[in-house]
Parts: sequence; structure tokens; C-alpha cells
Amino acid sequence: MSIVQRAKDVLLNPKATWPTIEAESATVQSIYVPYVVVLAAISAVAGFVGMSIVGVGGFGLSYRVPVFSGLVHMVVGFVLALVMVFVMAVIANALAPTFGGQKNQISALKLIGYGSTAGFLGGVFSLIPAASVLGLLAALYSIYLIYTGLPVLMKCPEGKALPYTAVLLVCGIVAGALLAWASAMSGGGMRGGMGMAGLDRPTGAAAPPEVAIKTPAGEIKIDTNKLEELSKRMEAASKDADAAQRSGDPAAAAKAATGMITAMVGGAQRPVMAAADLKALLPESLASMKRQSFEAESNSAMGLNVASAKARYGADGKQIRLSITDTGGLAAAVAAWASVTGEREDDRSVEKTYKQGSRTVHEESRKDGSQSQYMVLLANGMVVDVQGEQFQIGDLKAAAEALDLGRIEALKAPAK
Repeated sequence: MSIVQRAKDVLLNPKATWPTIEAESATVQSIYVPYVVVLAAISAVAGFVGMSIVGVGGFGLSYRVPVFSGLVHMVVGFVLALVMVFVMAVIANALAPTFGGQKNQISALKLIGYGSTAGFLGGVFSLIPAASVLGLLAALYSIYLIYTGLPVLMKCPEGKALPYTAVLLVCGIVAGALLAWASAMSGGGMRGGMGMAGLDRPTGAAAPPEVAIKTPAGEIKIDTNKLEELSKRMEAASKDADAAQRSGDPAAAAKAATGMITAMVGGAQRPVMAAADLKALLPESLASMKRQSFEAESNSAMGLNVASAKARYGADGKQIRLSITDTGGLAAAVAAWASVTGEREDDRSVEKTYKQGSRTVHEESRKDGSQSQYMVLLANGMVVDVQGEQFQIGDLKAAAEALDLGRIEALKAPAK
């Protein structure tokens, strides 16, 4: 069974799917590769794009985790997610007799591995850091999935499934806190899964090309064909990493680690533009304001390349911060199989994320015009982010369009 079909079955009809999973012959490796590995990679990669490419903030203020640090967070978070699944499986297995169940380590690993589907898939919300609050929904739905699987996989009486789940939840919080502490001590960070509220599937379609995950604050769309491709890449990379580890060759192990990361992000990246070429895209003036400062840089680590140029413009109490980032196609690769859309409004601000042809656009503004942000992910993986103070969102959009986004989007990748 394909990874996509299994994920849909677990999410849409868990009570009917758990008996099928219970009857399957499995090993630790078959559960992890490709299923758990691929879903953990989704959260890790989306988190890297959200924190190091898109950035946290808005309303004129923005912070991005440095690219190298972001890569460390991504890798450490990915590994810790795999570790957390195993640790929780060990705990679930140890607790089984206490709640009238039967100990079986493989069944426990099936329970946690497949029960984590909602949280892992919801990690796509990390592409837009402001949507990370939806993580609670994913946690709740994954808890429900595990609750429905306990009587089937761990053979506990249905009447004891609820307290069993509650104890597992407490243990999970403690284990997660300990792993997060260990991650922080090593300079990394865990990437939690984000929201999950429902899943739509066309009636009668066994394998639809697109799955939509709806929540009160937005919608995730996942291209299942692209997810299948990711599954195959990750499976091949996992085998290479395993062979390299057995060989004991440090060079082979390093090459395999790089291969695992490039598989996670959608294959080999294209080269990025030189920092000087990106700097040339920063106009001398924007919205009738002179450029006051600029900076440009490029970074490369473990096969991933990112370059960016930033400038600040200001006059008469107004200010615009402009950044143009070349992700080497990384952001475009993630956006090819997953997208986030949604909108929010209250008495002070408006925020929305939407598709505009092949582009993804994020707008955020205060109704008094004091702060606003207009960010566009172009089809070639370039990210243009314009943030303003004392600018209405319409004026900020006009400033972005004055940069000639079509020209930036049409830029050719430099030769290797």
C-alpha cells in the first residue's frame, strides 16, 4: 500500500484501518521507511522554510533563523522526531499490562508511528510560522487516532483505552520536554506537527491527486503524486545511509547525510544567484523613497544554497524594508507538493495567504495603516518580502509590483 493511501485511511477511517495495520507483518525498518521517515521530513523541511526562508514576524518586523542554524534545527528536529516515535512506542508497550493489554513492541511502534500521521502532515503549516498555533488541533487529532488504535494493537479493553491514552499523553509531554532540552543543549530544535481538523476526498476516488486539510484558520493542499515521489527518494536515501553506516567510511557517511537532506527537500537544488547579482535587484529608490542601507550574502551547507539581498528605504516618517531571497528552488520544491491558504481578521488587523497563479502571496496589515507586509513566493523559488511602516497594504503591493516581479521570476539559474 502506498504511503499516501495509508495516510488517508488512517486519517479518514481509523477504526476500520487499525485492524488492517494490526494484521500486517512488519519490522521496525518497514514501519519507519518510508512512512515515518517521510512524514517526519515534511515537518522538518516545512519548519526550515518557514523559519529560515519566510521568517517570523510581520507588521514591519521580521526575524529569520540564520540558514546554517536553520539547517541544524531541521536535521536535529527530524532525528528527534524519529526518536520520539520510538520512545513513545517503548512507553506504550511497557504500559500495556497495566491497562489489561498485551505487550508487543512492533504493535506499539505501529500505534505511535501511524497514530502520529495527523501531527506530521499538519507540519506543512510551518511554512507560514504565524499559523503554528494550529498545532493544538494536530495534537488533539493524533491523540484521538492513538486512542482508537489502543484496543486493536495493544489488546486493552475498550473501557481502559481512555486512561491508557491519558497516561501516554502525560508520558509524551515529559519525554518531549526531555528531548527538547537535549535538542536545545545541542543547538537544535524540534519541529512539532501543526494543525489538522478535517480531510476531504472526492467521492469514489481511490487516489486523488490532491488532498485538502481544512481548519478554522486555513487550508493545506497536498499533491499526493509529489508526496509519493518524496517517499521514493527518502526510501532510496535511507538505504544509502544505512549502507554507508555499515561501511564505516566517514566520507561515505557524510555523502549519505547530504543525500538524505537533498532527498528531504525535493532533490538536488539549483545554484543560487550571486549575492552581488541579487543586490543589483534592489532599486535605488522605492515608493519615492531613497535607499538608506543594504546588505547581501549567500550561504551553503550540506548541499543547500540560499542567497539574499536586503535594503531599507525611508522618508518623512515612512519606511520600507525589502528583501529578495533566492532559495535555490527549495521553497518552490516544497510549494510544489504543499500549499497553505487562509485568512484572518479582527478589529485591528487583516491577514491572508492565497494563491495567485503559480505564486503564493501572504498579506498582513493593521487597519490604521501603521504597519503592513506583502510577501510573494515566486514560481522559481525566489521570495520577495516587502514590509512597511505608515503604509497601507495597497501602497505596499504597488511598491512590490514596481520591482517587476515577473522579471525576477524569469531570472535564469546560474550555471554550476
